[in-house]
Amino acid sequence: MKNYFLQIFLVGLVLIANNQIQAQTETEKTPIIKHFDGTITATTNGISIIPFFSLGRPAFLFDMSLGGDRFSFDPMMRFGMNGKPWSFVFWWRYKIVDNPKFSLRVGAHPAFLFQERELLVDGQPKNVLVANRYLTWELAPTYKLSPRSSLGIYFLNGNGINPYPPDHTYFLGVTWALSNFPLSETLRFAMTPQVYYLKVDQHDGVYGTSTFTLTKTDFPIGLQSTINQRIKSTIDGDDFVWNLSLIYNFANDYRKQ
Repeated sequence: MKNYFLQIFLVGLVLIANNQIQAQTETEKTPIIKHFDGTITATTNGISIIPFFSLGRPAFLFDMSLGGDRFSFDPMMRFGMNGKPWSFVFWWRYKIVDNPKFSLRVGAHPAFLFQERELLVDGQPKNVLVANRYLTWELAPTYKLSPRSSLGIYFLNGNGINPYPPDHTYFLGVTWALSNFPLSETLRFAMTPQVYYLKVDQHDGVYGTSTFTLTKTDFPIGLQSTINQRIKSTIDGDDFVWNLSLIYNFANDYRKQ
């Protein structure tokens, strides 16, 4: 477990150092723009970054991003609507390549997934909220087909550091993204259909998923829905998962002069 944390610490230290060197170089040329963006979601069913996994009940999702053009800190916090935490994910992400046609992002995070378990407390069985710990890294190349369309591959590897499974999770997805498609003068539509392979310890499966988003220009609130369908799998879980969500987007840029 110590080795996992040491690896994450060293990777984070290298990325921060690299970001500082780049920032000093860019400051001499052009002003640096920092961002603080995010989405607050109220949903009928909390669905994870891996769409197969869901909370199974209504939830609040808080997704934020703080940083510059290449390096960012992207915390993701999920709560049930009863106030109990579901998961905390603390992403550190870096864009190795960032140009108009092609981008390549890497990231890593520690995560905490909260579950109620029956444990013996003072000799009596009680339901206790337990934090399961995971260390995960990702690789995400994206190729832009047009101003509104892109094709991407997403790979994620998660490792549990708990005394019980799952121990290893592998995710590989191919995504086509359509964004900011005009339905009228003010309405915009986006969707991200994806086919992915998921392996959890000895079990695996293939799934199809998509997220659909409807927004209005100059208005921060929109509607969103995610669906997930099992194609072929040996992993225990629902064949079909979906939700309906109300989203609130905010974005702020800060320019250093």
